[in-house]
Amino acid sequence: MRPMTAPQTPRPAASPKPRPGIPKTVWDLVFTLVIPILILSPNMLGSGISVAELLGGGTAGNIRAYLIAALIPVAYVLIDLFVNRNVSPVALIGGAGAIFSGALAFWYVDGFWYAIKDSARSYLTGVLFLLSALTSVPLFRVFLDAASIGEKPEDRAATQQAMRDPVVHRGLVLGTVAFAVVDLIGGVVNSIVNYGRVTAKFGTDAFNAQVAEVNAIMRVPGMVISLIGVALAIWLVQSAVRRRYGAGASLLEPSKLAARMRERGEVGA
Repeated sequence: MRPMTAPQTPRPAASPKPRPGIPKTVWDLVFTLVIPILILSPNMLGSGISVAELLGGGTAGNIRAYLIAALIPVAYVLIDLFVNRNVSPVALIGGAGAIFSGALAFWYVDGFWYAIKDSARSYLTGVLFLLSALTSVPLFRVFLDAASIGEKPEDRAATQQAMRDPVVHRGLVLGTVAFAVVDLIGGVVNSIVNYGRVTAKFGTDAFNAQVAEVNAIMRVPGMVISLIGVALAIWLVQSAVRRRYGAGASLLEPSKLAARMRERGEVGA
């Protein structure tokens, strides 16, 4: 006979690990690129379906399809802003840009003026950044400041103190100007491509198809140009920070920067 043992308490079943959600980058691409292209296409994925035809066809249907395709990314950005209740300066600038793009959708033009219109947001952003470089708060500083919002109060305070330093401030000005110039160059490139490829008359099937084609063509080059602008601006700022506080100091790592400033006895100075 086996010896009696204490009854074993059954272990609770392990709860399944939550599946990772769809990355936000994917949603961004779906709502700002994929869906607008499908709406503008006169033959959606070769199915013979045309949103313009479903919306009445002809010029009126094409205009309605164009407006929906233009406004869906705007609505997506604004809904994301309100749902997440993100009131940071960066999010607000993005929301303002979305509203500007939505308003431009009702400017019915083609040819040269459409090429200008499609890059208007880049032109406006570039001009605003250039103008801000003449003030005490260059706009690239706003973006870097937003990156330290979740840091410890003392580390964030040290970061803000560093950005007020004359040497670092000059780096922020140069970074802001560099970002603006690259953004303006990106706008010019986009305008040239649009002018060369979107040649049909506004309100036609061909116009919507050409707009969809350019949107697809320019997405990756546009992102690359923007990343070049950001990388150049960050390099200029970081170079200024290292000159002022020594090798290893970085505005992107507030805790290390604060520690370096404490070592130098400059926190709160």
